Amino acid sequence: MKIHEYQGKQIFAKYGIVVPKGYPAFTAEEAGAHAKKLIDETGSPVVVVKAQIHAGGRGKGGGVKVVKDGASAAQTTAGKILGMQLVTHQTGPEGQKVRRLYIEQGLDIARELYLGLVVDRDKRRIAIMASTEGGVEIEKVAEETPEKILTEHVDPVVGLASYQARKLAFGLEIGKGSPDPKRTMKEFTATIKALCELFEKEDCSLCEINPLVVTKQGGIVALDSKINFDDNAAARHREWAELRDSDEEDPVEAEAKAAGLSYVSLDGDIGCLVNGAGLAMSTMDIIQHYGGEPANFLDVGGGANKEQVTKAFKMILSSDKVKGIFVNIFGGIMKCDVIAEGVVAATKELGLEVPLVVRLEGTNVAKGKEILAKSGLAIQPADTMADGAKKIVAAVRG
Repeated sequence: MKIHEYQGKQIFAKYGIVVPKGYPAFTAEEAGAHAKKLIDETGSPVVVVKAQIHAGGRGKGGGVKVVKDGASAAQTTAGKILGMQLVTHQTGPEGQKVRRLYIEQGLDIARELYLGLVVDRDKRRIAIMASTEGGVEIEKVAEETPEKILTEHVDPVVGLASYQARKLAFGLEIGKGSPDPKRTMKEFTATIKALCELFEKEDCSLCEINPLVVTKQGGIVALDSKINFDDNAAARHREWAELRDSDEEDPVEAEAKAAGLSYVSLDGDIGCLVNGAGLAMSTMDIIQHYGGEPANFLDVGGGANKEQVTKAFKMILSSDKVKGIFVNIFGGIMKCDVIAEGVVAATKELGLEVPLVVRLEGTNVAKGKEILAKSGLAIQPADTMADGAKKIVAAVRG
Protein backbone atom coordinates (compact mmCIF):
# COMPACT_ATOMS: atom_id res chain seq x y z
CA MET A 1 0.00 0.00 0.00
CA LYS A 2 1.32 3.45 -0.96
CA ILE A 3 0.62 6.77 0.72
CA HIS A 4 1.17 10.40 -0.28
CA GLU A 5 4.21 12.52 0.55
CA TYR A 6 2.38 14.69 3.08
CA GLN A 7 1.02 11.61 4.86
CA GLY A 8 4.52 10.14 5.01
CA LYS A 9 5.87 13.38 6.48
CA GLN A 10 3.22 13.30 9.17
CA ILE A 11 4.54 9.86 10.14
CA PHE A 12 8.13 11.13 9.94
CA ALA A 13 7.31 13.93 12.39
CA LYS A 14 5.77 11.40 14.77
CA TYR A 15 9.17 9.67 14.99
CA GLY A 16 11.15 12.88 15.38
CA ILE A 17 12.40 13.20 11.80
CA VAL A 18 12.64 16.86 10.84
CA VAL A 19 10.42 17.89 7.91
CA PRO A 20 9.63 21.32 6.42
CA LYS A 21 6.40 23.04 7.44
CA GLY A 22 3.60 22.29 5.03
CA TYR A 23 -0.13 21.81 4.55
CA PRO A 24 -2.18 19.61 2.19
CA ALA A 25 -4.62 21.37 -0.15
CA PHE A 26 -7.45 20.16 -2.35
CA THR A 27 -8.36 23.43 -4.10
CA ALA A 28 -6.37 26.35 -5.48
CA GLU A 29 -8.00 28.70 -2.96
CA GLU A 30 -6.98 26.44 -0.11
CA ALA A 31 -3.45 26.32 -1.52
CA GLY A 32 -3.29 30.12 -1.60
CA ALA A 33 -4.46 30.37 2.01
CA HIS A 34 -1.85 27.82 3.13
CA ALA A 35 0.87 29.64 1.20
CA LYS A 36 0.00 32.91 3.00
CA LYS A 37 0.06 31.09 6.33
CA LEU A 38 3.50 29.62 5.60
CA ILE A 39 4.88 33.00 4.52
CA ASP A 40 3.63 34.57 7.75
CA GLU A 41 5.00 31.71 9.87
CA THR A 42 8.45 31.45 8.27
CA GLY A 43 9.03 35.02 7.18
CA SER A 44 10.14 33.75 3.76
CA PRO A 45 8.25 34.52 0.53
CA VAL A 46 9.34 31.19 -0.98
CA VAL A 47 6.88 28.27 -0.99
CA VAL A 48 6.79 25.03 -2.97
CA VAL A 49 3.63 23.70 -4.62
CA LYS A 50 3.79 19.90 -4.94
CA ALA A 51 1.45 17.54 -6.77
CA GLN A 52 0.49 14.54 -4.66
CA ILE A 53 0.36 11.30 -6.64
CA HIS A 54 1.69 7.82 -5.92
CA ALA A 55 4.66 8.09 -8.30
CA GLY A 56 8.16 9.50 -8.39
CA GLY A 57 9.61 11.97 -10.88
CA ARG A 58 6.94 14.60 -10.18
CA GLY A 59 9.37 17.48 -10.56
CA LYS A 60 10.49 16.47 -14.05
CA GLY A 61 6.86 16.06 -15.08
CA GLY A 62 5.97 19.60 -14.00
CA GLY A 63 4.28 18.63 -10.76
CA VAL A 64 6.61 20.51 -8.37
CA LYS A 65 6.99 24.30 -8.64
CA VAL A 66 8.95 26.75 -6.48
CA VAL A 67 7.01 30.00 -6.08
CA LYS A 68 8.83 33.14 -4.95
CA ASP A 69 6.17 35.79 -5.59
CA GLY A 70 3.79 35.35 -2.69
CA ALA A 71 0.50 33.62 -1.90
CA SER A 72 -1.37 34.88 -4.96
CA ALA A 73 1.23 33.39 -7.30
CA ALA A 74 1.14 30.13 -5.33
CA GLN A 75 -2.63 29.98 -5.79
CA THR A 76 -2.29 30.54 -9.53
CA THR A 77 0.36 27.82 -9.76
CA ALA A 78 -1.82 25.45 -7.73
CA GLY A 79 -4.69 26.02 -10.13
CA LYS A 80 -2.50 24.99 -13.05
CA ILE A 81 -1.26 21.79 -11.35
CA LEU A 82 -4.58 20.63 -9.90
CA GLY A 83 -6.44 18.49 -12.41
CA MET A 84 -3.46 18.04 -14.73
CA GLN A 85 -2.63 14.59 -16.04
CA LEU A 86 0.88 14.27 -14.60
CA VAL A 87 3.14 11.95 -16.59
CA THR A 88 6.34 10.61 -14.98
CA HIS A 89 8.62 7.64 -15.57
CA GLN A 90 6.58 5.71 -12.98
CA THR A 91 3.04 6.53 -14.14
CA GLY A 92 3.42 5.33 -17.72
CA PRO A 93 2.30 7.37 -20.73
CA GLU A 94 -1.29 7.63 -19.48
CA GLY A 95 -0.17 9.64 -16.44
CA GLN A 96 -2.08 10.23 -13.21
CA LYS A 97 -4.61 12.97 -12.49
CA VAL A 98 -3.56 15.40 -9.74
CA ARG A 99 -6.28 15.72 -7.11
CA ARG A 100 -4.23 16.82 -4.08
CA LEU A 101 -1.42 19.29 -3.44
CA TYR A 102 1.08 19.90 -0.68
CA ILE A 103 2.10 23.49 0.02
CA GLU A 104 5.48 23.57 1.74
CA GLN A 105 7.99 26.13 2.95
CA GLY A 106 11.10 26.76 0.87
CA LEU A 107 14.51 25.95 2.37
CA ASP A 108 18.09 27.12 1.89
CA ILE A 109 19.62 23.87 0.63
CA ALA A 110 23.37 23.20 0.74
CA ARG A 111 23.40 19.51 -0.26
CA GLU A 112 20.94 16.86 -1.46
CA LEU A 113 21.42 13.26 -0.33
CA TYR A 114 19.51 10.00 -0.72
CA LEU A 115 18.42 7.76 2.16
CA GLY A 116 16.21 4.71 1.82
CA LEU A 117 15.26 1.49 3.61
CA VAL A 118 14.01 -1.69 1.93
CA VAL A 119 13.70 -5.36 2.82
CA ASP A 120 16.64 -7.34 1.45
CA ARG A 121 15.01 -10.71 0.90
CA ASP A 122 18.30 -12.47 0.17
CA LYS A 123 19.81 -11.46 3.51
CA ARG A 124 16.45 -11.41 5.30
CA ARG A 125 17.27 -8.06 6.84
CA ILE A 126 16.42 -4.40 6.45
CA ALA A 127 18.89 -2.75 4.09
CA ILE A 128 19.79 0.92 4.52
CA MET A 129 20.96 2.63 1.32
CA ALA A 130 22.54 6.06 1.25
CA SER A 131 24.04 8.11 -1.54
CA THR A 132 25.44 11.57 -2.25
CA GLU A 133 23.25 11.59 -5.39
CA GLY A 134 20.10 12.99 -3.82
CA GLY A 135 17.26 14.20 -6.01
CA VAL A 136 18.10 11.59 -8.66
CA GLU A 137 16.21 8.33 -9.24
CA ILE A 138 18.09 5.71 -7.22
CA GLU A 139 17.57 3.21 -10.06
CA LYS A 140 19.54 5.48 -12.36
CA VAL A 141 22.33 5.83 -9.78
CA ALA A 142 22.44 2.04 -9.30
CA GLU A 143 22.74 1.51 -13.05
CA GLU A 144 25.25 4.22 -13.92
CA THR A 145 27.31 4.76 -10.73
CA PRO A 146 26.63 1.88 -8.30
CA GLU A 147 29.76 2.71 -6.31
CA LYS A 148 27.98 5.83 -5.06
CA ILE A 149 25.43 3.76 -3.13
CA LEU A 150 26.44 2.83 0.43
CA THR A 151 24.64 -0.06 2.09
CA GLU A 152 24.30 -1.32 5.66
CA HIS A 153 22.11 -4.17 6.92
CA VAL A 154 20.22 -4.03 10.21
CA ASP A 155 20.61 -6.99 12.55
CA PRO A 156 17.06 -8.10 13.48
CA VAL A 157 18.13 -8.92 17.05
CA VAL A 158 20.26 -5.94 18.09
CA GLY A 159 18.93 -3.38 15.60
CA LEU A 160 20.96 -0.66 13.97
CA ALA A 161 24.35 -0.21 15.65
CA SER A 162 25.62 3.32 16.22
CA TYR A 163 28.83 2.57 14.35
CA GLN A 164 26.77 1.69 11.24
CA ALA A 165 25.05 5.08 11.28
CA ARG A 166 28.41 6.82 11.72
CA LYS A 167 29.92 4.71 8.93
CA LEU A 168 27.24 5.93 6.51
CA ALA A 169 27.73 9.50 7.70
CA PHE A 170 31.48 9.35 7.09
CA GLY A 171 30.93 7.66 3.73
CA LEU A 172 28.71 10.56 2.66
CA GLU A 173 31.14 13.10 4.14
CA ILE A 174 28.13 14.44 5.93
CA GLY A 175 29.89 17.36 7.54
CA LYS A 176 31.44 18.57 4.27
CA GLY A 177 30.75 22.28 3.79
CA SER A 178 28.54 22.44 6.89
CA PRO A 179 28.95 25.45 9.21
CA ASP A 180 28.35 23.08 12.13
CA PRO A 181 29.65 19.56 11.28
CA LYS A 182 28.88 18.17 14.74
CA ARG A 183 25.27 19.23 14.48
CA THR A 184 24.99 17.76 10.99
CA MET A 185 26.52 14.44 12.10
CA LYS A 186 24.26 14.23 15.17
CA GLU A 187 21.07 14.99 13.24
CA PHE A 188 21.96 12.61 10.39
CA THR A 189 22.60 9.62 12.70
CA ALA A 190 19.42 10.44 14.65
CA THR A 191 17.45 10.49 11.39
CA ILE A 192 18.73 7.06 10.36
CA LYS A 193 17.90 5.55 13.76
CA ALA A 194 14.41 7.07 13.71
CA LEU A 195 13.82 5.81 10.17
CA CYS A 196 14.79 2.27 11.21
CA GLU A 197 12.37 2.40 14.14
CA LEU A 198 9.63 3.73 11.87
CA PHE A 199 10.27 1.08 9.22
CA GLU A 200 9.86 -1.75 11.71
CA LYS A 201 7.00 -0.43 13.83
CA GLU A 202 4.91 0.77 10.88
CA ASP A 203 5.49 -2.46 8.90
CA CYS A 204 6.97 -0.80 5.83
CA SER A 205 8.22 -2.49 2.70
CA LEU A 206 9.89 0.73 1.50
CA CYS A 207 10.79 3.98 3.22
CA GLU A 208 12.65 6.58 1.19
CA ILE A 209 13.81 10.18 1.60
CA ASN A 210 14.90 11.62 -1.72
CA PRO A 211 16.25 14.14 -1.24
CA LEU A 212 17.40 14.27 2.37
CA VAL A 213 18.91 17.75 2.54
CA VAL A 214 21.61 19.47 4.51
CA THR A 215 20.55 23.08 4.97
CA LYS A 216 22.95 26.01 4.83
CA GLN A 217 22.64 26.17 8.61
CA GLY A 218 23.86 22.55 8.93
CA GLY A 219 20.51 20.93 9.73
CA ILE A 220 19.17 17.66 8.31
CA VAL A 221 15.67 17.82 6.82
CA ALA A 222 13.54 15.24 4.98
CA LEU A 223 12.50 17.20 1.89
CA ASP A 224 10.46 14.31 0.48
CA SER A 225 8.92 11.10 1.73
CA LYS A 226 7.96 7.84 0.10
CA ILE A 227 6.45 5.11 2.24
CA ASN A 228 5.02 1.78 1.11
CA PHE A 229 3.38 -0.47 3.67
CA ASP A 230 3.49 -4.28 3.64
CA ASP A 231 -0.10 -5.34 2.88
CA ASN A 232 0.46 -8.55 4.83
CA ALA A 233 0.51 -6.48 8.04
CA ALA A 234 -2.82 -4.73 7.38
CA ALA A 235 -4.55 -6.59 10.21
CA ARG A 236 -2.26 -4.81 12.68
CA HIS A 237 -2.90 -1.34 11.28
CA ARG A 238 -6.53 -0.27 11.15
CA GLU A 239 -5.32 3.32 10.69
CA TRP A 240 -4.15 2.49 7.16
CA ALA A 241 -7.75 2.69 5.95
CA GLU A 242 -7.70 6.45 6.58
CA LEU A 243 -4.48 6.86 4.58
CA ARG A 244 -5.68 5.00 1.51
CA ASP A 245 -6.38 7.05 -1.62
CA SER A 246 -8.61 4.95 -3.87
CA ASP A 247 -8.19 7.46 -6.72
CA GLU A 248 -4.52 6.45 -6.96
CA GLU A 249 -5.21 2.72 -7.13
CA ASP A 250 -6.04 0.56 -10.12
CA PRO A 251 -9.86 0.27 -9.87
CA VAL A 252 -9.82 -3.39 -10.91
CA GLU A 253 -7.14 -4.23 -8.34
CA ALA A 254 -9.17 -2.44 -5.66
CA GLU A 255 -12.30 -4.36 -6.69
CA ALA A 256 -10.37 -7.63 -6.55
CA LYS A 257 -9.11 -6.86 -3.07
CA ALA A 258 -12.66 -6.18 -1.88
CA ALA A 259 -13.72 -9.54 -3.36
CA GLY A 260 -10.88 -11.41 -1.62
CA LEU A 261 -8.92 -12.03 -4.83
CA SER A 262 -5.28 -11.31 -5.66
CA TYR A 263 -5.07 -9.34 -8.91
CA VAL A 264 -2.32 -7.30 -10.55
CA SER A 265 -2.70 -5.65 -13.97
CA LEU A 266 0.07 -6.28 -16.51
CA ASP A 267 0.81 -5.09 -20.04
CA GLY A 268 0.05 -8.21 -22.10
CA ASP A 269 -3.07 -9.44 -23.90
CA ILE A 270 -3.67 -12.94 -22.47
CA GLY A 271 -5.82 -12.97 -19.36
CA CYS A 272 -4.96 -15.58 -16.70
CA LEU A 273 -7.29 -17.13 -14.13
CA VAL A 274 -5.40 -19.45 -11.80
CA ASN A 275 -5.67 -20.80 -8.26
CA GLY A 276 -2.51 -20.45 -6.19
CA ALA A 277 0.19 -17.79 -6.41
CA GLY A 278 2.93 -20.23 -7.41
CA LEU A 279 0.84 -21.73 -10.20
CA ALA A 280 -0.13 -18.23 -11.34
CA MET A 281 3.54 -17.25 -11.64
CA SER A 282 4.31 -20.46 -13.52
CA THR A 283 1.36 -19.85 -15.83
CA MET A 284 2.63 -16.39 -16.73
CA ASP A 285 6.11 -17.83 -17.33
CA ILE A 286 4.89 -20.56 -19.65
CA ILE A 287 2.72 -18.13 -21.64
CA GLN A 288 5.82 -16.03 -22.22
CA HIS A 289 7.83 -19.12 -23.04
CA TYR A 290 5.50 -19.86 -25.95
CA GLY A 291 5.56 -16.28 -27.22
CA GLY A 292 2.61 -14.71 -25.44
CA GLU A 293 2.28 -11.87 -22.92
CA PRO A 294 0.11 -12.18 -19.79
CA ALA A 295 -2.39 -9.38 -19.17
CA ASN A 296 -2.68 -9.98 -15.44
CA PHE A 297 -1.76 -11.95 -12.37
CA LEU A 298 -4.94 -13.40 -10.88
CA ASP A 299 -5.05 -15.87 -8.01
CA VAL A 300 -8.58 -16.87 -7.01
CA GLY A 301 -7.19 -18.80 -4.03
CA GLY A 302 -7.95 -22.25 -2.73
CA GLY A 303 -11.44 -21.62 -1.40
CA ALA A 304 -13.10 -19.50 -4.06
CA ASN A 305 -16.78 -20.05 -4.76
CA LYS A 306 -18.76 -19.79 -8.00
CA GLU A 307 -19.51 -16.09 -7.43
CA GLN A 308 -15.84 -15.25 -6.88
CA VAL A 309 -14.81 -17.09 -10.02
CA THR A 310 -17.48 -15.21 -12.00
CA LYS A 311 -16.21 -11.96 -10.48
CA ALA A 312 -12.64 -12.83 -11.44
CA PHE A 313 -13.68 -13.53 -15.01
CA LYS A 314 -15.40 -10.16 -15.23
CA MET A 315 -12.25 -8.44 -13.96
CA ILE A 316 -10.15 -10.00 -16.68
CA LEU A 317 -12.62 -8.99 -19.37
CA SER A 318 -12.88 -5.43 -18.04
CA SER A 319 -9.61 -4.71 -19.87
CA ASP A 320 -9.91 -3.90 -23.58
CA LYS A 321 -6.40 -5.23 -24.19
CA VAL A 322 -7.36 -8.84 -23.35
CA LYS A 323 -7.46 -10.88 -26.58
CA GLY A 324 -7.74 -14.32 -25.02
CA ILE A 325 -8.09 -16.06 -21.64
CA PHE A 326 -6.26 -19.05 -20.17
CA VAL A 327 -7.89 -20.73 -17.16
CA ASN A 328 -5.37 -23.01 -15.44
CA ILE A 329 -6.69 -24.83 -12.37
CA PHE A 330 -5.14 -27.52 -10.20
CA GLY A 331 -7.90 -28.58 -7.85
CA GLY A 332 -6.73 -29.50 -4.39
CA ILE A 333 -8.95 -27.64 -1.96
CA MET A 334 -10.50 -25.88 -4.95
CA LYS A 335 -12.91 -28.14 -6.86
CA CYS A 336 -12.73 -28.20 -10.64
CA ASP A 337 -16.51 -28.31 -11.01
CA VAL A 338 -16.85 -25.04 -9.05
CA ILE A 339 -14.38 -23.39 -11.41
CA ALA A 340 -16.21 -24.80 -14.42
CA GLU A 341 -19.58 -23.49 -13.19
CA GLY A 342 -18.07 -20.04 -12.62
CA VAL A 343 -16.47 -19.98 -16.07
CA VAL A 344 -19.71 -21.02 -17.78
CA ALA A 345 -21.79 -18.49 -15.80
CA ALA A 346 -19.40 -15.64 -16.55
CA THR A 347 -19.07 -16.56 -20.22
CA LYS A 348 -22.84 -16.63 -20.72
CA GLU A 349 -23.42 -13.43 -18.75
CA LEU A 350 -20.71 -11.44 -20.50
CA GLY A 351 -21.11 -12.86 -24.00
CA LEU A 352 -17.47 -13.87 -24.36
CA GLU A 353 -16.00 -12.89 -27.72
CA VAL A 354 -12.33 -13.80 -27.20
CA PRO A 355 -10.71 -17.27 -27.31
CA LEU A 356 -10.91 -19.25 -24.07
CA VAL A 357 -8.67 -22.19 -23.16
CA VAL A 358 -9.30 -24.15 -19.95
CA ARG A 359 -7.02 -26.68 -18.31
CA LEU A 360 -8.46 -28.49 -15.29
CA GLU A 361 -6.73 -31.07 -13.10
CA GLY A 362 -7.44 -32.43 -9.63
CA THR A 363 -10.55 -32.74 -7.45
CA ASN A 364 -13.77 -33.37 -9.44
CA VAL A 365 -11.90 -32.86 -12.71
CA ALA A 366 -14.17 -35.23 -14.65
CA LYS A 367 -17.27 -33.39 -13.46
CA GLY A 368 -15.66 -30.04 -14.30
CA LYS A 369 -14.80 -31.11 -17.84
CA GLU A 370 -18.32 -32.47 -18.30
CA ILE A 371 -19.82 -29.09 -17.29
CA LEU A 372 -17.63 -27.30 -19.84
CA ALA A 373 -18.37 -29.83 -22.59
CA LYS A 374 -22.14 -29.59 -22.10
CA SER A 375 -22.17 -25.81 -21.91
CA GLY A 376 -22.33 -25.42 -25.68
CA LEU A 377 -19.71 -22.68 -25.47
CA ALA A 378 -16.59 -22.31 -27.62
CA ILE A 379 -14.16 -23.44 -24.94
CA GLN A 380 -10.92 -25.17 -25.94
CA PRO A 381 -9.92 -27.86 -23.42
CA ALA A 382 -6.25 -28.47 -22.63
CA ASP A 383 -4.67 -31.58 -21.15
CA THR A 384 -1.58 -29.95 -19.65
CA MET A 385 -0.35 -26.48 -18.72
CA ALA A 386 2.01 -26.46 -21.71
CA ASP A 387 -0.78 -27.59 -24.03
CA GLY A 388 -3.03 -24.82 -22.75
CA ALA A 389 -0.34 -22.16 -23.13
CA LYS A 390 0.38 -23.22 -26.71
CA LYS A 391 -3.32 -23.15 -27.60
CA ILE A 392 -4.08 -19.73 -26.14
CA VAL A 393 -0.97 -18.13 -27.66
CA ALA A 394 -1.87 -19.65 -31.06
CA ALA A 395 -5.45 -18.43 -30.77
CA VAL A 396 -4.46 -14.89 -29.81
CA ARG A 397 -1.66 -14.59 -32.34
CA GLY A 398 -3.95 -15.90 -35.09
